[in-house]
Amino acid sequence: KLCGYLQKLSGKGPLRGFRSRWFVFDPRRCYLYYFKGPQEPLPLGHLDIASACFSYHQPEAGAAAAGDEPAAFEVHGPGGAVTVLKAATRQDMTYWLQELQQKRWEYCNNLDAVKRDSRTSPTPSDFSKGLVAKDNSDLNVLCKNASAERARNILAVEAFPTDLVGEQAASQPAPVQASAINFSLKQWSTEIKNSMSSLRKGSNENRKSVFYTTEEWELLDPTPKDLEDSMALEEKRKHLAEGNKGRRLTSSAFPFDFGRIPHKARRPLKDMIGSSKNRNSSDSSPTEWCSGNGNRLVSELQLKYQSQQEELDKLKKDLLSQKELVRLLQQTVRSSQYDKYFTSHLCEGLPKDMLELLHQKDDQIFGLNNQVEKLNLEKDSLQQEVKNLKCKVGELNERLGMLMETIQAKDEVIMKLSRQLSECEDSTSSQSGAINSPTATCTNKELQELDRLKDNLQGYKTQNKFLNKEILELSALRRNAEAREREWQAKYTSLEAKLCQIESKYLILLQEMKTPVCSEDQSPAREVITQLLEDALKAEPSEQPEQAFFKPHLVSEYDIYGFQTVPEDDDEEKLVAKSRALDLRSLSLSENREISTGVKWENYLASTMNREMMRCVELKNLIRSGIPHEHRSKMWKWCVSLHVKKFKDSTVPGYFQTLLQKALEKPNPASKQIELDLLRTLPNNKHYSSPTSEGIQKLRNVLLAFSWRNPDIGYCQGLNRLVAIALLYLEQEDAFWCLVTIVEVFMPRDYYTKTLLGSQVDQRVFKDLLSEKLPRLHAHFEQYKVDYTLITFNWFLVVFVDSVVSDILFKIWDSFLYEGPKVIFRFALALFKFKEEEILKLQDSMSIFKYLRYFTRTILDARKLTAIAFGDLNPFPLRQIRNRRAYHLEKVRLELTELEAIREDFLRERETCVEKRDLISDDEEDS
Repeated sequence: KLCGYLQKLSGKGPLRGFRSRWFVFDPRRCYLYYFKGPQEPLPLGHLDIASACFSYHQPEAGAAAAGDEPAAFEVHGPGGAVTVLKAATRQDMTYWLQELQQKRWEYCNNLDAVKRDSRTSPTPSDFSKGLVAKDNSDLNVLCKNASAERARNILAVEAFPTDLVGEQAASQPAPVQASAINFSLKQWSTEIKNSMSSLRKGSNENRKSVFYTTEEWELLDPTPKDLEDSMALEEKRKHLAEGNKGRRLTSSAFPFDFGRIPHKARRPLKDMIGSSKNRNSSDSSPTEWCSGNGNRLVSELQLKYQSQQEELDKLKKDLLSQKELVRLLQQTVRSSQYDKYFTSHLCEGLPKDMLELLHQKDDQIFGLNNQVEKLNLEKDSLQQEVKNLKCKVGELNERLGMLMETIQAKDEVIMKLSRQLSECEDSTSSQSGAINSPTATCTNKELQELDRLKDNLQGYKTQNKFLNKEILELSALRRNAEAREREWQAKYTSLEAKLCQIESKYLILLQEMKTPVCSEDQSPAREVITQLLEDALKAEPSEQPEQAFFKPHLVSEYDIYGFQTVPEDDDEEKLVAKSRALDLRSLSLSENREISTGVKWENYLASTMNREMMRCVELKNLIRSGIPHEHRSKMWKWCVSLHVKKFKDSTVPGYFQTLLQKALEKPNPASKQIELDLLRTLPNNKHYSSPTSEGIQKLRNVLLAFSWRNPDIGYCQGLNRLVAIALLYLEQEDAFWCLVTIVEVFMPRDYYTKTLLGSQVDQRVFKDLLSEKLPRLHAHFEQYKVDYTLITFNWFLVVFVDSVVSDILFKIWDSFLYEGPKVIFRFALALFKFKEEEILKLQDSMSIFKYLRYFTRTILDARKLTAIAFGDLNPFPLRQIRNRRAYHLEKVRLELTELEAIREDFLRERETCVEKRDLISDDEEDS
């Protein structure tokens, strides 16, 4: 993970300066996010590395003259934006530049060429799990340029990071800048949000993520002049107060009271000024802030402070002696009280030898207590001596440092005098010596200059190598972009040609329909229709790999989830399915133009890079809009873990593997039915279409493990489809816990048992909600006596699997796994409301029921359906659903009890009546 500390140049005018920031590279979008610190959840902004180029930063003339080592570089972004970053050392700067170049090169060369027009990033294999992640046949990855790779390797500069780069740098303190300490107004707001989010653990529903992508306005510390004025005013006020109160001294140990600085230094700047003073105390002293009368006042206060300190030391000594006296007196009192108690109460009825033994033991205890107290005193004295010795060692170290500085200064003076002496001797020497001396001096200067030029040459060589590599990479990326543009142009031309052909045939058909000129049998319209049908249904011929890109693949055989888009048998169904697939493709292309949802997801995930994800309103709204394909695995796993945390905590590690091993060693009664339903689960999905498919074995494992976990249910038809959908984005164990979430957390009891009691109750609750939310449609169904629960029963049992198109199905599952079963009621009502007007136009029960069997497959606009489910149907309280479930549960139980009584009567009658003995139910026949 590429992360670490860098200093970013920000601010404007006199406030412009370098601020230490924590940078984290995000490979999903090739963004470099920067935070105030490693633990902050909200980024201050980001840099787009994919469209950036890099160069060395040329320091200003003043900085170059000061001899500062240049370790800054520039990131040139789109639109001419330039960001200056500075590393702690040149080694770190070289490492950052090399890594950012490599990340940009990998990202730009691995972009999905087919989806280049959308702003979504490619789907790396380490971000997706499940069966869908292993299917990358739809990605068209550009081949690498071998010559460019060789040149990049030759021009690469070896660099290794220091402790300020990498994940281990998060535990290191941020590098301190030698200049004045700066504080950002925008950082204050971010810090307040972070503090409030940590304090508001129980009300996370109102937390929003905020991102700042512009330059930061920052505020510097007050200047020494402002501090001097404020301190002078404060001292005058204190001086007057001392005169009025008998010149009593304050209890502050410092010559200035920072607690009452004027308005320039009030909260929250007061603490910052104090911390700035403490950090800069080694460079500046209070005497530099005062002049004239201030110096005299400081000296007087120092003398008073010394006298008060001496008195305080004397009082401390007296206090210690008094404490020792009190301790001895307390011991005497305790011993006397003990003797009195001992002689008065314990001596009665005891033998004399026992009393002597008790006295001896008492004397021993008293002696041991005295020894312990003496040892404690010795220990305290030794600790005090250790502290004093440490202080002395610190003073000696300071003195040693001062002596070393003095010796160094004297050495410099000696060297200077030696040079002057040598110059004087050279001036008094002979003519030949006078000629040779300047030559030797010039030689030394030339050697020094030569060394300096060699260092500069090495630096320029490194810089030249990097810039040549940067130019090479940018040229290669430009050529790749031009090649992609040419390919898109060819694809556009091919699409335009195909459109012209279809439009020509369509116009001929319209003309013939308007004014037919031939008989019906010889009409060109029939020929056109026949030709269009053949073109639409014929199989697409295989092409050469180099020509595959130019072909306009509007409808592929399988969608991204592995579902078959066009069936193979019925021609009429083929036309409907292909038309539906084209409409879906058109909707997806129009949605890709609007990147707001994708950007919101990227920003939210970036805000969770330094903290854990938590439930909040912002996340709920994002999930309702649909989880992007590349993030669905991560979000589904997080949602499942959120709901089954209490179950996981109560199980041992390897729980799923233990259940699976038990199921493989000892089959249970559900194993036979599971094997029968495996290939009937999702036959239109390529991951479950054949016995050798990878999904079949995973599906078998999860169902067998669950049958051992929950023997009351074992296996019910419908569980196989739930697991099959989960396995598309989750691994086996996560899919197992997903099934536990649905069956044991979301759904009521007896939902998947033999009686399907919970499912029957939900159908009655749904009837009540339909009559309340869609009264016209409910009345229409009642008028024609249409039992629509025969259709909706399967919606609730398998959460819309095989009932809606795949894009809508997975958006429903996104919200379902986060919010729970209430989502099923919402979308079931939304489906009816979406087609309410069409259903109301049907005037007989047969046509209504026939329409209800397939109308959900004609709904393609997921955005409109989501808006109806979560907007038009509000309010939708969960308490109402729970109350109605409880009400209908009692009614259904009474009905089932009556049915069971009727069944028992029938069995008794069948046993007694000879004519009815041959009547056998389906369940009895199976057993």
